[in-house]
Amino acid sequence: MGKVLLHPNCKINIGLRIVRKREDGYHDLETIFYPVYGLYDDLVVEKAEAFSFIQDGLVLDCLPTDNLIYKLYRRMCERYPQIGNVKISFKKNIPFGAGLGGGSSDAAHMAIALNQIFELGLTREQLAEEVRPLGADCPFFIYNTPCYAEGIGDQLTPINLDLTGLRLVMIKPSCSVSTKDAYAGIVPKGPSELFSVLHNRSELLGLATNDFEDTVFVVHPELAAIKKRLQDAGAIYAAMSGSGSTIFALFQCDTKSSTDANLRLLNEEFASMIIFDDTLGQTQS
Repeated sequence: MGKVLLHPNCKINIGLRIVRKREDGYHDLETIFYPVYGLYDDLVVEKAEAFSFIQDGLVLDCLPTDNLIYKLYRRMCERYPQIGNVKISFKKNIPFGAGLGGGSSDAAHMAIALNQIFELGLTREQLAEEVRPLGADCPFFIYNTPCYAEGIGDQLTPINLDLTGLRLVMIKPSCSVSTKDAYAGIVPKGPSELFSVLHNRSELLGLATNDFEDTVFVVHPELAAIKKRLQDAGAIYAAMSGSGSTIFALFQCDTKSSTDANLRLLNEEFASMIIFDDTLGQTQS
């Protein structure tokens, strides 16, 4: 296989509990990663005589050599001599600094592409280990199915959570939130009750909260206001995704008219960019 086209998708977090601070300075957490297949980047990888990396779409805030796609490629070249030069064509659609895991997804899908093109024969478990050093949530995008995550977000347990049929609205305002800033002043709360209700959608959505909101909303009150507006519009669940700054909400599909009116007001008041508004499907297209 000489050429692969993939669509690295994003994710949302259903709940995020900071459990404890570790001796290595990282934090243990609990969260649910849920894949969102409808918002994705475009990644084309093909064998070539010389290496090249062509990027389109959103302008990233880093050098091409700092892009996780490039870092993953260099790492796997060192580990697998059969990997040769490639031409990478990449279009960025998922906003960064948004809590949606776009960069991690790009790296994971690059590993999948190299595995296919150069016939490395790596299993999903092996691919997850290859991408783990690039980010705690990178392994999730290898499996790309709803998962309960523990540790620093890299200990994954697949779960049967199905949000099919719900309307998902994700809003990324102009501000961005760094993970470092999100952790500043965070107070670990110990284990939650999420694990006991993982397979009950109604109970889960009633219980899950994001601990990062405690610190991030103080610095960015506009995010709290967006969440409140979505709740007022009839959302059955609204939260910040990951460390932010995307706020997302889940609606029953029969609330479309009132939701649309509130989204128009949000755009006027906060200059927000609605980056995704669609009905969740069950499988990746």
